[in-house]
Amino acid sequence: MGVKEMKRGNKKVNNKMVPADTDCLEHAAASTTAAAHPPARQNVVISYKDHDSLSSGGGISILSGSRNGKISYGYSSFKGKRASMEDFFEAKISEVDGQMVAFFGVFDGHGGSQTAEYLRNNLFKNLSSHPDFIKDTKTAIVEAFKQTDIDYLNAEKGHQRDAGSTASTAVLLGDRILVANVGDSRVVASRAGLAVPLSIDHKPDRSDERRRIEQAGGFVLWAGTWRVGGVLAVSRAFGDKFLRPYVVAEPEIQEEDIEGVDFLIVASDGLWNVISNNEAVSLVQNITDAEAASKALIKEAYTRGSSDNITCVVVRFDPS
Repeated sequence: MGVKEMKRGNKKVNNKMVPADTDCLEHAAASTTAAAHPPARQNVVISYKDHDSLSSGGGISILSGSRNGKISYGYSSFKGKRASMEDFFEAKISEVDGQMVAFFGVFDGHGGSQTAEYLRNNLFKNLSSHPDFIKDTKTAIVEAFKQTDIDYLNAEKGHQRDAGSTASTAVLLGDRILVANVGDSRVVASRAGLAVPLSIDHKPDRSDERRRIEQAGGFVLWAGTWRVGGVLAVSRAFGDKFLRPYVVAEPEIQEEDIEGVDFLIVASDGLWNVISNNEAVSLVQNITDAEAASKALIKEAYTRGSSDNITCVVVRFDPS
């Protein structure tokens, strides 16, 4: 896959690219009128005077190879109702051993933002520098995820904090999409308007995950939701050093042909907690601008009452 990247005009906010002509997002929320009347819609402004509140941007890249055309990508990240922002994301195009590769990822932190920020800064760098990345990409992904986790835990020695992060990533290499997932962020593809899940959430009550945790000597119990050790609501994550070896950063990997895929959605659980895979695809299938699509998903998740940080990357495949 050859890629020539063209960035749209944006401004930087908190080291992220934000459209220069945007000051706020208008956002419709249901009113609390009497049940006898249809719920009215009223405009609510999502402002990002607070630099952590909202950021968005995107770019366009040219594909070459057996499937000519272009990809366009857009991202939006919104602090939402949380007191702080713990989501990070990455969207980049790099040349690796003479081939152009696109990397997209969403990293949803918990217990602090440092793990998610570390992943944004290091995970794709470690992956692209792996000596077998091109010839054995799946093995390279597993080993890069493991090494990044080890490096982070080593860097955290001596600190009492216990932050962690999920990671949902999509790598475009040649005619392939390789999705690697750790935790409950998620990647969903659209084929002819139908949602195709490319990752499965790592939740402690998943039968295989619960079995793995218990065989390692841990336990899962109900504390408002199912939690590892009664603490963590995801069963795989980077960091979380006090929950080792029950919580691991080993990714599950799924491969998909680019051919026939209309677009990808990579998002944190702030989106997926309130919007299903099918709903997400339906909401944006007719929005051809990837950045506008990512914004639309964030607005809808916030409208539906998402109480988490919300981050979304949309990647559209447009044949020539």
